Amino acid sequence: MDYYKIEPRTEKEYLETRIVDQIKWYDQKSISNKKWYLSLKIFEIVLALFIPFLTAYITNTTSLLKIIVGIIGIIIAALTGIMTLIKFQENCIEYRTVAESLKLEKFLFLARTGPYKNDKDAFSNFVERFESLISNSTKKWVNFISKNELNDSNNDTSD
Repeated sequence: MDYYKIEPRTEKEYLETRIVDQIKWYDQKSISNKKWYLSLKIFEIVLALFIPFLTAYITNTTSLLKIIVGIIGIIIAALTGIMTLIKFQENCIEYRTVAESLKLEKFLFLARTGPYKNDKDAFSNFVERFESLISNSTKKWVNFISKNELNDSNNDTSD
């Protein structure tokens, strides 16, 4: 399929390709981010539980346990940093919100209710509203990336 080729689409083609693809993409991104967030968070919690347990066994002759506890602390800090940087939980929520908004818009259109009730230009208005939801999501992402790059460049120049 040539995504760069712009051609007029029928209502059926648009629904079967663009709509289904976009809903599926946002849904999969939400699921993926949720899995990453939960996996890393559970791993972080389990590691944190080991620290007090292992600390109870530290004596003057068990220097290996001190090293292990230190390594666990470093891993926990790294996991926290990664989750803060990549924002798996926030991304999961954002992608899920967009996916559900797209589904709602699709169902309203198919049922010809809400903003599409008695609308002679229902398909055209649907396409505009649907694409606007995607565009707003993309703008949020671009703003987030731009903000992070600006913060990074400000940090580089302040040294």
